[in-house]
Amino acid sequence: MPPSRRGFLLASAAAGAALGLAPGTASATARPRPFGRYGSPAARLTPGTLYVDPHGRGDFTSVQAAVNAATGGGRTLVVAPGVYRETVSVDLTRTDMTWLGAGDGPRDVVIVYGNAAGTPKPDGSGTYGTSGSATTTVRADGFTAHRITFANDWLRADHPGVPGTQAVALKVTGDRSAFHHCRFLGHQDTLYTDTNSLGLFARQYFAHCYAEGDVDFVFGRATAVFEHCHFRTLTRTDLSGAPYGFVFAPSTAGANPRGHLVTHSRISSEAPDAYYKLARPWVPSSDRTARPMLTVRDSVLGAGIDAVAPYATMSDAYPWQAQRFAEYRNCGPGAEVTVPENRPQLTAEQAASHTREAYLGDWAPWREADRHGRRP
Repeated sequence: MPPSRRGFLLASAAAGAALGLAPGTASATARPRPFGRYGSPAARLTPGTLYVDPHGRGDFTSVQAAVNAATGGGRTLVVAPGVYRETVSVDLTRTDMTWLGAGDGPRDVVIVYGNAAGTPKPDGSGTYGTSGSATTTVRADGFTAHRITFANDWLRADHPGVPGTQAVALKVTGDRSAFHHCRFLGHQDTLYTDTNSLGLFARQYFAHCYAEGDVDFVFGRATAVFEHCHFRTLTRTDLSGAPYGFVFAPSTAGANPRGHLVTHSRISSEAPDAYYKLARPWVPSSDRTARPMLTVRDSVLGAGIDAVAPYATMSDAYPWQAQRFAEYRNCGPGAEVTVPENRPQLTAEQAASHTREAYLGDWAPWREADRHGRRP
């Protein structure tokens, strides 16, 4: 089982770093071939492949520098093991980009920074806000990542006077965005699945991924499918009672027939039993016509989820009962149906339209999952 983010922080082997590689992970300096099976600057996978290594054995030592150089579409970045402490932004023009973590798994390649929504900008122009807090932002269509950790290590305990505690690890807004065997570490608003505009219904796919946090840590208005993923809720020392937070906070546009789908996944917790809600709807001020949608099916809900009242309302004007929340064939103590009106269930006929194929249409990213090498 993946360690909690706090454990990951405490296990840092890098002196002076807020986040580092877990003990036992081979460091980049110990690797004679930092890019593994993916070639090197002297023997590129393709002419458009760029190599990133913090120790100078690639084309660039930072991910953002490589992104800046990867103009046009269809470029590949091979990222050597290491901790990349930086913010990264992929703009709209860099379409169909692929990032390959060259380690044995996502723990080996970590992109991390520590801004929160309430963090003041260095130029004095205000604070970052939720979107601006993101460690990594991907706006381009057709983005794919394999075996990379995206993290935000901003901690409430270190900043007691900051009211804006949202701290995004990854914000992704492009259509056809896929993440395979990746990790998303943070606390509040860890993984932001968004779109580039209200009228666009971006499709996103997460397979064999791990996400952790406490408040609304998987949220946004994209059509997002999570398959074979692990979600973990964290404990909190700043609260004395339940609820500690919420796993999902979709903000699906009312016109979008597909929101968040979680299938064949699991939710575990390091917090006391029943201290977390499964979801609450987010109707943002930018779209009061939103009708959040979440379906959780064929998944294991651990004891951390409040089985009696798994859903909550974020705003009284938009009660959760008026949104599109549903479950189907879940199991585990957090999935027990004790108050039926609090656990809307799909029929078998309804469930047939809540599949990855129905949500993603003519895009089938699972067919490409093994194209770039072994699974960790």
